[in-house]
Amino acid sequence: MTDELTQMAQEELNSACSLTWPELKRITPWGDSFEGFAPSGRTVEVERRYLWALDPEGAIIVEVEVRDAAAREGVEARAILHSPAGSR
Repeated sequence: MTDELTQMAQEELNSACSLTWPELKRITPWGDSFEGFAPSGRTVEVERRYLWALDPEGAIIVEVEVRDAAAREGVEARAILHSPAGSR
């Protein structure tokens, strides 16, 4: 079942990283969580976090965690996004 959570975390991370740089800058630092359903139908909690990176300075860390509290398992996915040339 962890493979299912890994797939969900990666899909949510891809979605979270699809924002434009100006959109990312406006919402960082920020996070939210919501209840969703895994492909198997079980209820999971999805948490997204947008954080300023210390290294490299000016980058944004995007983290996603998908948890199944009842099964006591969870998976995290993470990306570091760098500002486009000329943006800050």
